[in-house]
Amino acid sequence: MSSRTADSPAFAALGRRLQTQPARWLVTGSAGFIGSHLVQALLGLGQSVVGLDNFATGHRRNIDEVRALVAPEQWLRHRFIEADIRDLDACHDACRDVDFVLHQAALGSVPRSLANPVLTNSSNVDGFLNMLVAARDAGVKRFVYAASSSTYGDHQALPKVEECIGRPLSPYAVTKLVNELYAEVFARCYGFQSIGLRYFNVFGARQDPEGAYAAVIPRWTRALLLGEQVTINGDGETSRDFCFIDNAVQANLLAACSDDAAAVNEVYNVAVDGRTSLNRLFAILRDTLSEIHPEVSSAQAVYGDFRAGDVRHSQADIGKARRLLGYQPSHRLEEGVRAAMPWYVSRFAVADEVRR
Repeated sequence: MSSRTADSPAFAALGRRLQTQPARWLVTGSAGFIGSHLVQALLGLGQSVVGLDNFATGHRRNIDEVRALVAPEQWLRHRFIEADIRDLDACHDACRDVDFVLHQAALGSVPRSLANPVLTNSSNVDGFLNMLVAARDAGVKRFVYAASSSTYGDHQALPKVEECIGRPLSPYAVTKLVNELYAEVFARCYGFQSIGLRYFNVFGARQDPEGAYAAVIPRWTRALLLGEQVTINGDGETSRDFCFIDNAVQANLLAACSDDAAAVNEVYNVAVDGRTSLNRLFAILRDTLSEIHPEVSSAQAVYGDFRAGDVRHSQADIGKARRLLGYQPSHRLEEGVRAAMPWYVSRFAVADEVRR
């Protein structure tokens, strides 16, 4: 089975264009999961990249992995700044002479925001505003930022369309809605171009399986590999639109480089327009992993309480991104899991051996 569906013609054309027209990019949160993949993709296309991270949730090992995967001459085009987006001076320094900003730095996780709303607001609202100001002052061409599907809140209709949102269900969701409002105001007041990308459950290599706020796919995969218990919150029929990391990278680059005036100062869903229950997700992970480790095939999950602040169902309508950005997901859930599984196995199994 192939790990890919069809490539987006628009994305393929953009790749060729960037290789002949290099630019200077800033990726905030570059030591994180999504940010490190953006750095890797941009360096692979011959771009110059400034990375910024304070390692609150990112890891140096992600930067080291990118360095190992790109050519030495590509790595020479990379500059890393260890700094916090809550420091306006650091934001100004990072934005100097930059053409495009891909702003990924944030404190994610609904449970984290419920536990510490002040810290979440400080990073996701104050830090976001600092980056907007710094990018505007530096004359950045376009500011692409990580928005969130949590913005849909208690709006029940499926699939989710960008124009229809409900009331936020967590402090994290509030911060992401505020980001969109600030970007809209900067467009209106300063003519500053931005695009927001509402991510739906992005997953893939380098996503952290550790800690209380770990994402479900790496956490469950690690547990299955190590023979630990997998706990499903609720009855397992909660559903999500899981989006492989390559799709998120594609959306960021298309958004940054779009020449369509109608595409700018908008927000877009970044997903695959699919809906998978947690029960089905567990079966997919178990079945895919059992091809490598047959002993996993008999694993069973247990069920716990529903998680506070979570929406029950989530599925994206990606028609707007298809129409205005040329976005076309390259991987659906099963394809993405299959593509990511060798990384999970190599990292999690090795980590277990080290602990022993």
